[in-house]
Amino acid sequence: MRIGVIGSGTMGNGIAHTFALNGYQVLLHDIKEEFLERGLSTIKKNLNRFLDKGKITKEDISLTLNNISTTISLEEMKNRDLIIEAATENLDIKSSIFNQLDQIALDECILASNTSSISISKIADATDRPSKVVGMHFMNPVPIMKLVEVIKTNRTSEETLKIVRDISISLGKQPVECLDFPGFISNRILMPMINEAIYALMEGVATKESIDEIMKLGMSHPMGPLQLADLIGLDVCLSIMNVLKDGFENSQKYKPCPLLVELCKENKLGRKTGEGFYKY
Repeated sequence: MRIGVIGSGTMGNGIAHTFALNGYQVLLHDIKEEFLERGLSTIKKNLNRFLDKGKITKEDISLTLNNISTTISLEEMKNRDLIIEAATENLDIKSSIFNQLDQIALDECILASNTSSISISKIADATDRPSKVVGMHFMNPVPIMKLVEVIKTNRTSEETLKIVRDISISLGKQPVECLDFPGFISNRILMPMINEAIYALMEGVATKESIDEIMKLGMSHPMGPLQLADLIGLDVCLSIMNVLKDGFENSQKYKPCPLLVELCKENKLGRKTGEGFYKY
């Protein structure tokens, strides 16, 4: 099966890495060559980390990199069997990409979105193949995390779901299905928890270090909520909270914390900008 990945950022390069390491031919797309170069650089760095830990060999690295080709032209996606979109969390951008892919791709090609919260049904509306549109929400970091949250609409076919489940398993992942509701399951539960941790920090209940340590030691979380927010990106957290607020009637329940909004305005977005709740 030939794989296409749209977007070479954190999630896109992780998805390309994972498929290529497992023997799939991957075509990675982005709008600029420099973005693709950065994505490939990250893949090489992460593969070398796996090598240092003894999880893969030098031959695995060579084969993985040989399995990845890049392009800045969506037209080159015309012969892919599965295309996974991992572009910016914006419905208009995703709808535009899916509309173009629908016209370019093979009739049997499945179009999947890695969106963390945006309605798969709305994305599918931009195509003439809603039965072949599905959510494949990988977790960050993609090469390590086992879950693929598979989001189905009332138009996604059973055949599409089976193919996506089987492919996920072939990657060593565990596919788990849910319906197309705002935030799906992962972020409907996770983001309000992170948002509440930010409120606790803003209100002076505890320091950021204490909040994270309490959740790690007391709840067996591998990473504290504020550390996790920095890893995800505070702009992404804010975007998801706004999707939840707009998607449910009880908007107060999902109101983004003012501190989260302020940090995003200051471009303190976490690890990717060098500062969020912590400095990097």
